[in-house]
Amino acid sequence: MSTPLLNDFPELADFSREDLEDMLSDPVYFQAVFHSLSRVKAVYQAQAELGMANESIANHNLSLQEPLYKLRADTKEAFDDARNLEARWKEVEREQREVYQRFSPQFLLMRLKHSRTAQDDASEALASAFVQQSASGGGATPNGKEIDDFIREYKDLRKIYHKRAMWEDRWSLGLVHWRED
Repeated sequence: MSTPLLNDFPELADFSREDLEDMLSDPVYFQAVFHSLSRVKAVYQAQAELGMANESIANHNLSLQEPLYKLRADTKEAFDDARNLEARWKEVEREQREVYQRFSPQFLLMRLKHSRTAQDDASEALASAFVQQSASGGGATPNGKEIDDFIREYKDLRKIYHKRAMWEDRWSLGLVHWRED
């Protein structure tokens, strides 16, 4: 007679009914028989092999831990350096724009106009000072050396003024070209 228990566990076919009943009533006997079954042994063997495989994997992972921590620290350091360099890059770009702005055509034209106006003001101030000196001299006129010095200085100031005015006129006519190199 074949029962489902004997179909699943053919090792129990050799046991008598009394042995089976004893096994059910005695937990120690049941455990001894249970652990002697080939399927149970196979499960325990597979479990032990899996445990050893897990332990091997865990040991391998642990052996990689220090290099990974070092790599993480190196990566963080490289990332921080890159972030600092990026911030420095932005600062250098800003400084470069400021420097280049001082040499842009618009800025140079503005400086030329201001310097021409300042040169005109300086020559006019020199002429006014000479006239006032002559007028306040109590009737005395400046001697020839003072007049020669005034003429030379005034002429130099006006020469610079007219050069600047000439460059400004050329610029406004589009005759001044700036190279971008």
